[in-house]
Amino acid sequence: MQVATSIVQHDLRRSAEVAAAAEATGYDIAQSMENQHDPYLVLAAACTSTRRIELTPSIALSFVRSPVATAYAAYDLHVSSDGRFVLGLGSQVKGHNERRYSVPWTPAATRMREVIEVIQAVWRCWELGEPLDYAGEQYRVNLMPPNFRPKSSGLGRIPIAIAAVGPAMLRLAGSHCDAVYLHPFCTRAYVENVVMPELQTGFERGGRTREQFRISGGGFLATGPDEAAVAERVEWVRQRVAFYGSTRSYHGVLAQHGLEDLGMKLYEMSKVGAWDKMAAEVSDEVVALFAAIGTYDRIEAEIKSRFGGVSDVISEGNGYGRAPQLPPDLIADIRRIPTSFSGFDRSW
Repeated sequence: MQVATSIVQHDLRRSAEVAAAAEATGYDIAQSMENQHDPYLVLAAACTSTRRIELTPSIALSFVRSPVATAYAAYDLHVSSDGRFVLGLGSQVKGHNERRYSVPWTPAATRMREVIEVIQAVWRCWELGEPLDYAGEQYRVNLMPPNFRPKSSGLGRIPIAIAAVGPAMLRLAGSHCDAVYLHPFCTRAYVENVVMPELQTGFERGGRTREQFRISGGGFLATGPDEAAVAERVEWVRQRVAFYGSTRSYHGVLAQHGLEDLGMKLYEMSKVGAWDKMAAEVSDEVVALFAAIGTYDRIEAEIKSRFGGVSDVISEGNGYGRAPQLPPDLIADIRRIPTSFSGFDRSW
């Protein structure tokens, strides 16, 4: 199992330092987010200070940029990292697209498919010299003069991952992508009963295999050196479960456990702004559905129980404001947990 961590994003000088420290500690993946900061700039900084660790946005918003602009940014990071970059994309919800970015909303899965297809067509144009002529419902791209075409990298294909929660996006991940970022608001039952069957349908449509497809996340990690630190992380998870549980589009996860009433209660509380009271509605038993919980000396067994056999990557969940925390010996233990993923197919 691979171990991922987020790197500090508020200061690019600090980002480079933290990425180097994460690499030295033994982490496999350094990831950025698109919340308060640009997800690509921080990874550019990390390129300058690392040599081994994978670099990926988890995730960058797909609809707020032209897919051609995304292709340029990803290609530059791919080259600058000597092929260590994985492009992670997510749609975000309708309200953020329309009200935070002033981007018109269209059906997400269909549009995401076109974003992926445009990006791949652009990369093949640059890398293989293929003519660029893409025509879809949302995007039409057919101009790439030599002066605007980067030189062939000579590297393998850039893997693409998308964030997916619902069936349509999960099927798209399986058919068109190399990896999926599962939402942390997932339980093992939801992953087994909903996620895996939809991914399998996608694999069959796209002629892909599970062994070359990577599944990241699908829950939270609440760990620390002692019980007090674990308790602090459990409360953080409780708050996140309450927040995500208030979103109706995520209520399918709660339905796997007969918790629809909890979802509606959290939703109604969010409508009246009772954000500070919502976490109290989430019991310890519900928190345990969403997280592997335990001190450093016990967490490996909990990770195996919670994520083993379904997830290939566990994220520390430190957020973009905290430096990586896991000790090297624990990372080494987690990395020995077997998974189904054997590696990306990087052939063009």
